[in-house]
Amino acid sequence: MTEADQVPGFSINVRIYYEDTDFGGVVYYANYLKYMERARTEYLRSMGFDQSALFAAQRRLFVVKSAQLDYLSAARFDDVLSVTAEVEYVRRASMQFVQHCTQAQSADAARAGQPVVKARVLIACIDADSFKPCAIPGELKMGLNR
Repeated sequence: MTEADQVPGFSINVRIYYEDTDFGGVVYYANYLKYMERARTEYLRSMGFDQSALFAAQRRLFVVKSAQLDYLSAARFDDVLSVTAEVEYVRRASMQFVQHCTQAQSADAARAGQPVVKARVLIACIDADSFKPCAIPGELKMGLNR
């Protein structure tokens, strides 16, 4: 069993393009944050929560308060990563995600299933006007606590 098989939660696939890589031909470290952002957004969307609608109706935004990433191996041009998003806990005005980027497809078959990055990302819910913390909307909080 690979680590990808052991990682529960929602996942999306992300293909690595030339623009994602650095001079050495590997994914530039900050791009993993973008991939994880996409996975969290799609996770919420899959649950029926559109962040644009939440902003328009309730003036709520989600911002990254902190992120801890462990880089385990390199992803390269044309690889496909499986990027997961799983809620670890939800509090009144924050939620913590555990996320993984794992090799889903690579020109080097030996790298398939190999863990690339693991992360914990703390997301704060803020009021769009004051930028102060505010409660996560009840229906979203209930959905996340399932």
